[in-house]
Amino acid sequence: MRAIRIPAQSFTALALGLAIAGPAGAQSPEQFYQNRKMDMVIGYSAGGTYDLYARLVARSLPNYIAGNPTIVPRNMPGGGSRTAVAWLVNVAPKDGSVLMTADQSLAIAQALGDPQVRFDVTKLNYIGNPARENNTTAAWHTSGVKTIQDAMDKEVTVGATGGSTSSQYPKAMNALIGTKFKIILGYPGGNDINLAIERGEVAVRGSNSWGAWKATRPDWLRDNKINILVQIGLEKAEDLPNVPLLMDLAKNDEDRAVLRLLSSPTAIGRPIFTNPGAPEDRVTFLRAAFDKMVKDPKFLADAKKENFEIDPVSGAEMQKIVQEIVSAPEGVRKKLGEIIGGVEENTGPARP
Repeated sequence: MRAIRIPAQSFTALALGLAIAGPAGAQSPEQFYQNRKMDMVIGYSAGGTYDLYARLVARSLPNYIAGNPTIVPRNMPGGGSRTAVAWLVNVAPKDGSVLMTADQSLAIAQALGDPQVRFDVTKLNYIGNPARENNTTAAWHTSGVKTIQDAMDKEVTVGATGGSTSSQYPKAMNALIGTKFKIILGYPGGNDINLAIERGEVAVRGSNSWGAWKATRPDWLRDNKINILVQIGLEKAEDLPNVPLLMDLAKNDEDRAVLRLLSSPTAIGRPIFTNPGAPEDRVTFLRAAFDKMVKDPKFLADAKKENFEIDPVSGAEMQKIVQEIVSAPEGVRKKLGEIIGGVEENTGPARP
């Protein structure tokens, strides 16, 4: 699947062009979306799970939006998806014509005062999440790392995109449970990390959802090419009964509260949202279309054929979850912030 890389100036031109196109505020949502060309901006490179879920939504959601719009996926990787979100907030037209997916841990990053988060995630308008599922940390079969204990006994290289869960989980495990992960930053997306693992460039992928492994690398699971070291979520996945939950590895209640906060964004999953300032009636309209889509037996059957697991969260529920994460107790946020720090802290050398 080929990524469509769009220069920032092209997005700017698109935004200006749409802004000049004429007033649409008086239109009903049905009128506005009539034959509308929409964008699905993906904050990562092609082939990873954010990309794949976003493309699934992009090709399916128009079937549930009155007016027969078209949604075009566009990859805009950079900064662990922060580049794309900053563009959405500051440049994109605020009319409900641009959807986006980005890192589920942005709410955590904002809660910890990450200076690279130059926007307010609570102000984004969440449309829905097609996949609430646990994340995992996994090691390549030739790495000699079969369990999380093995990663405590020797240094292990981990591939990460930046200040996302791919680096946050290994940092937290290093600090609180005693692993010896050496984090290598700079990969533009999860698929790039998978390729690096196959090449022996790194031994571990710091974060990928369990459902995504099943959807995108079923042969790796079938052939035991990866070992799932830990799962990150609030409850164990039914088909990973013997893989420990990250927060259950905590050595005391304080550390457990920290790891629980870090685990909570799994409910955000692969979020679909639009920008602050989008008309409220259009946000409501898109949420209703999303909710209809994820309940439709035909959509669920089509997703299953492509090995996508659908466990949706509504946009309204996501809005509450994000707010709760950003407003977590100060002591817990402070300790987690000290652990995972900035993007460049506690890491190995950046990937060229």
